[in-house]
Amino acid sequence: VFRALIAPKHLDYLDPLSQEQPVAPPPVPLTPATPSGDDGNGAEAVVDLIDVVLVLVAAGVSLFLFSVVAISIAYYGHGAHPADARALAMNAFVLVPAEAMAYVFTLGFAAYLVILRHGVGLRRAIRWNMPDAQKALTALAGGAALGLTSQLLSGLLQRWIPKSLPIDQFFRDTGSAYLLAFFGILIAPLMEELFFRGFVYPAVARWTGVVPSVIITGGAFAMLHQGQLARAWVPLLILFAVGVVITVVRVRTRSVATCVFVHMGYNLAIFTLLFIITQGFRHMEKAS
Repeated sequence: VFRALIAPKHLDYLDPLSQEQPVAPPPVPLTPATPSGDDGNGAEAVVDLIDVVLVLVAAGVSLFLFSVVAISIAYYGHGAHPADARALAMNAFVLVPAEAMAYVFTLGFAAYLVILRHGVGLRRAIRWNMPDAQKALTALAGGAALGLTSQLLSGLLQRWIPKSLPIDQFFRDTGSAYLLAFFGILIAPLMEELFFRGFVYPAVARWTGVVPSVIITGGAFAMLHQGQLARAWVPLLILFAVGVVITVVRVRTRSVATCVFVHMGYNLAIFTLLFIITQGFRHMEKAS
């Protein structure tokens, strides 16, 4: 009788006299539930198209605002003889710091966004998955080979490429070339891969599957650079192929970090060729 009075009803399965079969209580999870890592198409089920749109808006707004601030500071910093605003808009020493600041803001926004919406860290959400040293070196070498191949194709198809591209205006002197090389090898690949292979590819793959998402991501990657390439179809087509190859690396390795190393190797090869052709960035006219 005493036992019947103190035993909670939900523990009746402990009573050996009970005629019902004991039912074990469900196991208590030791860690909180997290979103599934794959969605059946080989892509993450964490980030989605809403994340892509929000990160894209944050990147665009921050880049615009930081560029306006940088140009304004440089414009009015000349005192009684303000510089030409249009020239400042094509000055690497003005725009590269602004773009770097926009990248920092976007990175912080993306990290906060996935925690707020999905309850996971950024590395988990985009599947960062840092490779070991050997795989990282292999990715760098593969990216360099990809960069050399793209330059070979550009040489073979030179007749369909404009002699002067908008991006050439940033390489006006040796200092600008070094700054752009540093930014293009060490900083730009990180943010571009985080967005395209970390956000765009898995979000689109959830709706279209792997193959269409690889093509869409490669096309979006090429379109990002269309303004720098005067919308010329040959360099854009080459860049589209590069974007597809890097996205395939993302699919096969499931590692955005590996894509970053491939992208770094790609840009390293291109800037190294430019360095050799221009004799240490001292004769930039030879690059055109």
